[in-house]
Amino acid sequence: MSGGGGGDSPLWKYMFAGGTAVCGLGTWMHHGHVGPGFLAPVLLGLGGLALVFGSCEAMIKCVEALGERQKWNDFVAGTMAGLASNVPEIIMLGFVVAAAPRVAFVVTCLTLHVNALIFGVYSALLPKNETGHALLPSAITKLGADLLACAAGVFLALGTMMLTLKVFDAGDHRGEGLGAGDLYAIGIALLAVQVVSVRELLSRFSSTDATAPGAAKATEGPRPPLGPIVMYGAIGMAGSFLGGHAVGDFADALVDALSHRGYSEMVGAIIVSLFSGIASYLMIASAHFKKKTDLALSNVSGAVTQMPFVVLPCTLIMMATFAKLGVIPHLPHGAVLAIDLETTSVLLLSFPTLLVLWKSISDDGMVSKLETAVMVSVFGLIIYFLVQHG
Repeated sequence: MSGGGGGDSPLWKYMFAGGTAVCGLGTWMHHGHVGPGFLAPVLLGLGGLALVFGSCEAMIKCVEALGERQKWNDFVAGTMAGLASNVPEIIMLGFVVAAAPRVAFVVTCLTLHVNALIFGVYSALLPKNETGHALLPSAITKLGADLLACAAGVFLALGTMMLTLKVFDAGDHRGEGLGAGDLYAIGIALLAVQVVSVRELLSRFSSTDATAPGAAKATEGPRPPLGPIVMYGAIGMAGSFLGGHAVGDFADALVDALSHRGYSEMVGAIIVSLFSGIASYLMIASAHFKKKTDLALSNVSGAVTQMPFVVLPCTLIMMATFAKLGVIPHLPHGAVLAIDLETTSVLLLSFPTLLVLWKSISDDGMVSKLETAVMVSVFGLIIYFLVQHG
C-alpha cells in the first residue's frame, strides 16, 4: 500500500466541508421550522451523503497509512477500519434502542440480509482468473467461513427457541419475549467470538502473503507517522457519525411518509438499514474505483460477519442495560425483547442467507458466476419475503 486513499485531490475536503455546511443549514431549518417541510430532510440527506463521502476518503487515507505502519495487507487494514466504523453506527442504534428497542433489533438483523445481498452483487465485480472465478483472500475462506457457520448456528438456535417459547407459552416470561439476562448472555457470547476472531486475523492473516493473488502489496519505506493516522481516523469517525446521523434523520422522515401511505414496518426497517450502512457502502465504492479490491472486499465481507458479532451483541447489551436502568420499559411479564412475527422471521430467515454465503466462499476459495447468481437470487428473495410477508 502506498499513498493516500484520496491522492492529492482536494475533492474529499470540499465534500466534507460542503456537507457539514448543508447539514448545519438543514438542522437549523428543521429545528427553526423554516421553509417547506420537505426541504430540511432533503438538505440533511444530501449534506449527510456528501459528509459521509468525505469521511470515507479520510478513513481510506488512515487505513493505508496504518497498514503501512503495521505491515498489514490491504484486507486486514480494511477490516480493522471496518471494525472502527461500527462505532458511529452503534451510537446511532443506541438512540433507536432508547426510543424503540424492538425496531432496533429488527433493523440490526435486516442489515445482515441487505449486506449479504451487497456481497453477492459485489462478487460479480471482482477480478476473475482465466476460468472466470474470483479468488478470495484466505482470511475470508478460512476465518470468515467459520464466522458464518457460527452465526448460522446461533441465529437458527435463537429463532427456534423464540418460536418454541411463543408456541408453548413457556419460559420465565411466559413466551412473551427474552429477558435482560438472556440478552446479556447472547451478547457476551457473540462478542467473545469477535475478540478471538480479531486475534486470529492479526496473527495469521496480516502479512501481505495472505492476500488474494494480484492484490496490492505493502511497499518498503519509512513508517508513516502516527499523528496523521490519528487525525484522518478522527476526521473519518466524526464525519461518519455526523453525516450518518443526518442521513438517518432523512431516512426517518422518509419512513414516516411511507408509513402514512400504508407501507409495512419492514419496508421502513429496510430503508433505515440501508441508510445506516451508507458510510460502509460509500467506502466500498470509493476503494473499488481506486482498484483497491482487497480494501473494498474487506468492508463487503466485514459488513456481513461483523453484524452478528459486533453490532447485534452491542444492540442486545444496550437493550438489557437500558431496561435495567429504566430507560426503556419492560413488557408486561418482564421481558425486554418481544417475540413476534418480525423479530422471529428476521432470525430464522438469516439461516439460509448465512448457509448460502458459507457454501459459496468455503468450498474452493473462489466465487463463480453461478454462485454469484445463487447469492443474488436467494438474498433478494429473502428480503422480498420479509418486506412482503414479515
